[in-house]
Amino acid sequence: MSSEQHRDTFRVPAHLFAELAAGGGSAQAVAVLERGERARRLLLLRTLLDRLERLPTPLTPAAEAWRVLKEAAERAPGPVDRLLLAPATGGWIAHLLRRTHGTATGPPLWVEAGHLNALAVAASLCAGTGTALRVALTDGALFLPGLGLARLPSGPRHAEVGLARTHAGELTLTGPEGDAGPAFLTCRPTTAPLGAGPDARVAADDGNAGWLPLRTLTHHGPAGAVAIPLDDLGPYRDLDDPLPPARLAAAEAAAWQRLFGEAAALLAVPGGTGPGRVDPAAIRAVVPFGRTGPAPSDPPTTPVSASSGDSYGGMVIARPAAAPALAETLVHEFQHSKLAALIHLFPLLDDDREERYYAPWRADPRHLTGLLHGAYAFTGVAGFWRDRLNAARDPGQAETAGYHFALRRTQSRLVVRTLLTSGRLTAQGHALVSGLARTLDGWLREPVPPAALGRARTAAALHRTEWRLRNVAPAAEPALRPRPDRTFWPDVRTLAFAVRPAAPRTPDEHLAAGDPATALAGYADALARDPAEPHALAGWIVARAVLGPGRAARRMLARPELPRPLPDA
Repeated sequence: MSSEQHRDTFRVPAHLFAELAAGGGSAQAVAVLERGERARRLLLLRTLLDRLERLPTPLTPAAEAWRVLKEAAERAPGPVDRLLLAPATGGWIAHLLRRTHGTATGPPLWVEAGHLNALAVAASLCAGTGTALRVALTDGALFLPGLGLARLPSGPRHAEVGLARTHAGELTLTGPEGDAGPAFLTCRPTTAPLGAGPDARVAADDGNAGWLPLRTLTHHGPAGAVAIPLDDLGPYRDLDDPLPPARLAAAEAAAWQRLFGEAAALLAVPGGTGPGRVDPAAIRAVVPFGRTGPAPSDPPTTPVSASSGDSYGGMVIARPAAAPALAETLVHEFQHSKLAALIHLFPLLDDDREERYYAPWRADPRHLTGLLHGAYAFTGVAGFWRDRLNAARDPGQAETAGYHFALRRTQSRLVVRTLLTSGRLTAQGHALVSGLARTLDGWLREPVPPAALGRARTAAALHRTEWRLRNVAPAAEPALRPRPDRTFWPDVRTLAFAVRPAAPRTPDEHLAAGDPATALAGYADALARDPAEPHALAGWIVARAVLGPGRAARRMLARPELPRPLPDA
């Protein structure tokens, strides 16, 4: 492994680019993206090492830490490469470069720069080499990437310098001199795999008092068992600023393993590598968000997740209630990772970063890059639900899967049209978006249960109508003019319309149940109380269009923000 710059041209074979452009990607295509990310990491590390040479630090110099890391890579290239490609490593590099540019904040800069020393120690332990490096301790602890957290007994409650020695896989960590002499710890760092069988006991075992192991989700794939970090310890596991550890309770960690296993089983679709398919082994890390134990609150019904282009293969996820929601989230976030890796290789568009475009999955206007990310991610989501529809074992499953498939294919195709007509795509960007268009156009011809299709079309119209009412100012010209008073609003309809209500009560429920006349009357009653309420007005406009489709209804749906006579209750 070397951080030296080379002039070799990185190429993506045309047939693999075509797979990615269609929204999918074989293992070979994903491997090409990973090689590109590896090359990018090394280039960024070279830039970072140049900057760290001039940084005053009480730690072992960055050049020596890099030498230790390279020596470990020669002994054990696979494990050290996994450390290099870990999402948290990418997050740390990006964050520290922002620190050196003065666009991010954090603890003392020498402490954050010292993460390179921790990486070198972890690499040395994985390779079985020997070294001695001065490292940064935070609250008496040292996080070792890919392994876990070493905690000194009675360690200092602030940033300090320690000494980490490694020999044949054993760590000796020594803290600063105290009243009773220096605190020290000796252990053999290992991770704690979650899963069935004997390893399940590890979920409740946090090791000895000085070693807190990083837990890993176990995935049993065709090539054998794969360990995917469930990262609740690393300082750079989030999308930007460093975080303290937030250890999951044993029961919560076990719940993650059960749900992940069920989600992986759903994703094991034989035949093909199209959109919506993801090999769980390609996921580099899952970061739990928002809850460290199974109580007191229930898991969210609306998926909550995020990822970063700096952290390929990593995803921050609030544990959902059911396996299909987690599987959908894994697909969604891995699509973002794939597209970010492509953007690192090719300029796909010329984005002026102006937030003026409609995104059917957002409450706010988006810029073109955000629109492209959404189109790519939700094409994958549509493919995931297409697989669920084809595998449905009863009418209820077919209704639910059919709704999500129909909704996301329609919304994604709308955004693809916006991108293709924007005039801002590069040649590679046009090829990519055209590939998505071909995928979606084929899907739009596939049958969906009629009731599910009707609800999906209604939900899509409701979201766009309410979005324009809340975000677009009335204007004579068709160009979008943002409202100055726009605020965030919750989308409560997209998930609610997935299932036909058995006993509808609200106007939304009547509309979802296929009774637009009763829904129209209910919306009119609400508007009599508040004529400008966007949620009710959007419902009234769409219900009226369902009852009386025609030119007037199409004009009203196209530009619902224009003034018009108020409905009569």
